[in-house]
Amino acid sequence: MKQYTIDPITRLEGHGKIEIFCDDDGEVENVYFQVPELRGFEKFCEGRPVEELSQIVTKICGVCPGCHHMASGKAADAVYGIEPTPTAKKLRELFYMAHFIHSHTAHFYALAAPDFIVGPTAKKEERNILGVIARVGKETGTEVIKQRRLAQEIQALLGGHQTHVVMNIPGGVKKGLTAEQRDDIVEKAKGFIEFSKFSLKIFNDVVLSNKDYIDLILHGPYSLKIHSMGLVDSNNKVNFYDGKVRVIDTEGKELCKYSPNEYLNYVAERVEPWSYLKFPYLKQKGWNGFKEGAHSGVYHATPLSRLNAANGMATPLAQKEYEGMYNTLGGKPVHSTLVMHWARLIELLYASEHCLELIEDPEIIGKELRNMPEKVVGEGIGIVEAQRGTLTHHYWTDKKGIVTRVNIIVGTTNNNAAICMSLKKAAQNIIKKGVEVTDGILNMIEMAFRAYDPCFSCATHSLPGEMPLVVNFRNSKGEIIRTVKRKP
Repeated sequence: MKQYTIDPITRLEGHGKIEIFCDDDGEVENVYFQVPELRGFEKFCEGRPVEELSQIVTKICGVCPGCHHMASGKAADAVYGIEPTPTAKKLRELFYMAHFIHSHTAHFYALAAPDFIVGPTAKKEERNILGVIARVGKETGTEVIKQRRLAQEIQALLGGHQTHVVMNIPGGVKKGLTAEQRDDIVEKAKGFIEFSKFSLKIFNDVVLSNKDYIDLILHGPYSLKIHSMGLVDSNNKVNFYDGKVRVIDTEGKELCKYSPNEYLNYVAERVEPWSYLKFPYLKQKGWNGFKEGAHSGVYHATPLSRLNAANGMATPLAQKEYEGMYNTLGGKPVHSTLVMHWARLIELLYASEHCLELIEDPEIIGKELRNMPEKVVGEGIGIVEAQRGTLTHHYWTDKKGIVTRVNIIVGTTNNNAAICMSLKKAAQNIIKKGVEVTDGILNMIEMAFRAYDPCFSCATHSLPGEMPLVVNFRNSKGEIIRTVKRKP
């Protein structure tokens, strides 16, 4: 049996590896996707006052701290049975749009673009952001850095810091905006819109105009027919901060639509002995293994799934791009994994437009920043759309608001089964008898998971009692002399 190992996987947050096992004829028998790290935030959040968690959970990940801060803040609101003031809610959402802008920009240009702009089988030393800049020009690279910096400036202004966010408190936020600060953000938001339009033009010029890329997207090994999840507003339009979670099946029919406090009625979690990541699935379908199709319980929560699950975008320019994408691809839902990159750019435009809508709302500089809590309900759930998928924070507390239990379903965790399936399907279609397995071939397999923009520091929250352990003892020469294993 031949084995190929991709370790470490590149262009992601966290650390992971892919093990590919082929039979004697060179055909792929199985693929295992593993993340050899455990974060365990759910456990050591216990015993803390619930209002502290919105600051603690930002340390889960340096890439998407704002997502955890917002979900945690909403869960803490629910624990105290209180809603933020209208101004506070708009300020939270404004911060969140800036967070999406900086993250989606980083993923497209630094993580995804090398596969398209430089080429999936180009030399590995060229498949990076520097290789992208070499092809699109220094001015474009400078603009990418500038727009990400401006988005992070907004996060730092509203959140106290762009990474270590201290913005939310139960019932509201800690600080507001002045008129001068509002005027500055208005100009930045207008710039975000133009930059988003420019990014979509690059995608159109480089990817959509290239027949080979279109064939790779539509007819290559990158498709998975599973259900789609996403947060929607009252009109079933995409919303990142608030609303209900909607799930549509493989044909586009609504399977369910639920409020945050109902999520346990629709989503269950399971574990596998070879991973620290949990495997969520739809309860009404049940767990039927790593399978595609209408009867599978597997779903994905990604930019593409959000667009699949919604009836449109809530802003005009993004809506036009949304319609254009589905018209080009033959309608909804779309199951081509690489289309996630296109959907991500449409979301970038939506976040930019909504950023401008929020900052031009007169209420954004209001002075009523908090509704004071008066009771402890004892349990709270907060759901937002993280860049990588639907994010759920569920807290249980005692009567004093001290946390007794935590459950977190991260965006990447939602996609864990789908990522494993996408990798196996790509490997089985790319690695064939007689095919020389080069670095470029292995990178094309990595592209199957890279579309999900996974964040494994966020996602490693294994259920208690299911943690395998392998300890290797080495001598002074680095040779393994003894291995001790604990199986779950």
